[in-house]
Amino acid sequence: MNTKIKISVLILMGFLAVTTSCGKKETAPAESTETTEASTEGEQAPTAAPAEENVLVIEGNDQMQFNTNELKAVAGKPIKLTLKHVGKIPKEAMGHNLVILQEGTDQAAFALKANDAKATDYIPESEKASIIAHTKLIGGGEEDTIEFTIDKKGSYPFICSFPGHVAMMKGVLIVE
Repeated sequence: MNTKIKISVLILMGFLAVTTSCGKKETAPAESTETTEASTEGEQAPTAAPAEENVLVIEGNDQMQFNTNELKAVAGKPIKLTLKHVGKIPKEAMGHNLVILQEGTDQAAFALKANDAKATDYIPESEKASIIAHTKLIGGGEEDTIEFTIDKKGSYPFICSFPGHVAMMKGVLIVE
């Protein structure tokens, strides 16, 4: 009889252990899920949207092409723009930059003046008033990041001012 009591007690203890731990397993995830959802929502609202809104990346290659001819940004917020040269040719032969011009700027006239501005990486001093922002001149495997803000909504042309590139390397930055 003593053995039957011991077995019954052991079975009862095992049953209690299983039900107690099962109950805890069910409540623990529910509590942590609620906490995770609440903290995730709180974190995404202030950081995710504003931080990523005006982060722009554009690539230039050895075939004299940008990978896009349209960029978009939100007016009045800082813009972080990265130009990546994904080719291999050095900047002396296949250099790229990205020059964002004021609305209404004559791109062809700007490019003609840029041809004579080798000393300043093809950014003509006489045309500074036409330029909103520009990257430095880079070669294959290089990149440059610039930061600037445009307060006024509009369509701003961008070009590569390396000699001969403006014909194929141009586009528009749409600021909404």
